[in-house]
Amino acid sequence: MNAPTTGGRPAVATVDTPMADVQSLADSRRIAIDKVGVKNVVYPITLRMPCGKTQTTVATIDMYVSLPHDRKGTHMSRFLEALNEHRDCIKPDHIVTMCQDLRQRLDAKDAHIRVEFTYFIEKLAPVTRQPGLMDYRVTFECASNGENDFVMKVAAPAASLCPCSKEISKYGAHNQRCEITAEVRFEGELWIEDVVNILEKAASAELYSILKRPDEKFVTEAAYDAPKFVEDIVRDAATALNKDDRIVWYKVRSENFESIHNHNAYAEIARDKRTS
Repeated sequence: MNAPTTGGRPAVATVDTPMADVQSLADSRRIAIDKVGVKNVVYPITLRMPCGKTQTTVATIDMYVSLPHDRKGTHMSRFLEALNEHRDCIKPDHIVTMCQDLRQRLDAKDAHIRVEFTYFIEKLAPVTRQPGLMDYRVTFECASNGENDFVMKVAAPAASLCPCSKEISKYGAHNQRCEITAEVRFEGELWIEDVVNILEKAASAELYSILKRPDEKFVTEAAYDAPKFVEDIVRDAATALNKDDRIVWYKVRSENFESIHNHNAYAEIARDKRTS
């Protein structure tokens, strides 16, 4: 059948034209869906910083809701509508609010949001004080089902130096880069910088984006003076996380990218401070 025409041209539907809402139709298979939504949405976000300024970065965002057994589909456009309304200053409490909003908009029992992005912190070189930007991988993840669960994940690169190698070698010790990651549940206000500080101090030495020769000498000797196995790193990080009263649950891990082995070293500690 040909489309209706007006003056030889196809007619254009107006906003008043009734349109079928297929997603809202009933489904007869009686199988509920745990998560349905949009994944890998690339989106600019603005984050508030401790100094009072803001930082704009690009995030990859996943947004899901549960779907009851009798409903055919969800309304995908509403996920982006919710995101657009909350994009101006993304921080933990905004993610929680957005997750609650998503659950209400889509009349769902459960809602989930995951926001992963690169966060930049300016660091001064240890001796020359040359400024440079360090990048950290951060994830905000929230689940809402009437109660809200929010987890912040921060990954920080660092350096480790092997205590055994230092002990048995005549000429030095082998060292390697490592990635230390903490997932935390917390109360009150906890900055990304707070977690980064805990993780970097647990390593043999911190990393910097700019190092002149005096800085390189400082970092090399700092690592040599603080040799740590992967076990030492996660224990030292856990000790600091235990002392922070804002943090009520954590999982901390370190993966050391070995320089003289064809494998990586790994250690992990998880603790719920509310039950211990």
